[in-house]
Amino acid sequence: MYSRNRSCFRHWPFVLPVLSLLLLGGCAEESLDEAVDVARPVKTVVVPAPAEGGERKFPARIEAAQKAELSFRVPGKVQQLDVKQGDQVSAGQVLAKLDATDFEITVADRQAVFDKARKDYLRGKGLVDDGHISRTDFDRMESEFKSAGAALRQAKQDLAYTELRAPFDGRLAKRHIERFEEVQAKQPVFSVRGTKTLEFIIDVPEDLIKPIDLDADVPVYAAFGAGLEERFPLNFKEVATRADPDTQTFETRFTMPAPEGLTLLPGMTATVIADMRQFVDDDQAFFLPATAIAADSALAPFVWVVDQEAGTVRKQPVKLGRLLGTEIAVTGDITPGQHVVTAGTGYLQEGMRVRTVAQSEQAKPRADDVQLMLDPKSPLAKPARNTAASGDTPGADQ
Repeated sequence: MYSRNRSCFRHWPFVLPVLSLLLLGGCAEESLDEAVDVARPVKTVVVPAPAEGGERKFPARIEAAQKAELSFRVPGKVQQLDVKQGDQVSAGQVLAKLDATDFEITVADRQAVFDKARKDYLRGKGLVDDGHISRTDFDRMESEFKSAGAALRQAKQDLAYTELRAPFDGRLAKRHIERFEEVQAKQPVFSVRGTKTLEFIIDVPEDLIKPIDLDADVPVYAAFGAGLEERFPLNFKEVATRADPDTQTFETRFTMPAPEGLTLLPGMTATVIADMRQFVDDDQAFFLPATAIAADSALAPFVWVVDQEAGTVRKQPVKLGRLLGTEIAVTGDITPGQHVVTAGTGYLQEGMRVRTVAQSEQAKPRADDVQLMLDPKSPLAKPARNTAASGDTPGADQ
């Protein structure tokens, strides 16, 4: 037994070096893995050109500036229907007629009553002057004459109401009746939309309504299709002074003459582009996501710019301008085309290697969250990392 144990101890000098090599090899492999994966993942955005940074695009719905729901003001049977959906109509054109037989009879009856009342009135006027009838009898004749005249005018007006005419030049958008159908007074018959002027309706958020006067200050354009190359200037019409309770946006309307050679119908969509550049203090301001802004120990703002060739980041001081939605205007030594970090800024240091992640992997912050993050007193504000007060170089803490 003793000899067998002694034999085992005899091999330990050879076993220990082998175990040491294996352990060192595992540590080396682990260190190699850590050395390979040192790039910190970040989200970036490409700095836009100044001309593009101040533009805001809104989805818009198109409506006709002139629109009317037409109906007969008297009941009856539709006898004549001269138009169909999609037809162009002109102001005063007859669109439909009711059977006017009963109304014509009423007019004839009222005409007879009026003629008799008129003759009695004229005869009584001469008799009262001569004293052959009392003033009371003459007043009754005068009253009957005036009532008969009013009744006759009403009958003629009802007869005229049996014709439905277009109130303006436009297009027949919808027909709600058929020929020979019995319709009631004020029952919808036609929907007519004007074609000379179009109206563009957008929903503007609160943070854009506050600093501007849409009536005079903002150049606004309409664009169509995917490219948005061709733009049409819009004229401000009106803005709601009460926000939508669901979206907290204000409905704003613009108008423009209908363009020639381009078919635009009510219900279609477009893009409304508002040029907001004049509300930035510096003409060379760039609009960046507010989450790209960091601050040093003195609360001086800066952004992290990515060196695409080296794959590293550097700190670039900037000046802040107006906050518009989730973006903020910045000025400084940055140029269009540079990549600026928008997520992960609190964990970076000068010269650190970074790895850009896909845009879809990061959620876009809400406007109210952005306001809170920019407020240094807010609990959502980014912590003041890497400050000189801690005794480290700014940006050195990970």
